[in-house]
Amino acid sequence: MDITGVVAIICSIGFIPLIIFLVHRHRERKALIEKGLSTEVFASASKDRTLESLKYGILLVGLAIGILIGNILDEYTRMSEEVSYFSMIFLFGGLALLAFYGLAKKDKD
Repeated sequence: MDITGVVAIICSIGFIPLIIFLVHRHRERKALIEKGLSTEVFASASKDRTLESLKYGILLVGLAIGILIGNILDEYTRMSEEVSYFSMIFLFGGLALLAFYGLAKKDKD
């Protein structure tokens, strides 16, 4: 069982948007500072970070569970390795995001 390829694909797909996001955020903040706008914009954004951290935490737990269940399916069923891993990663990642949505909606009420 070698999941090196799966991990490499997931990391490479996630790395490119991360770099784009960081470069865009840096340019945006630099432009705001050059215009002399208040830095309170940055402070108000940090208040929403609690829910953002919760979202990513739940998502990563869901992905980890998906990898574990994918491994179990790969070992004990006739399902191929790629299908078992990818289907469970996407399934549990989606379920984790749905769980976050339920928690965030409940928190706002």
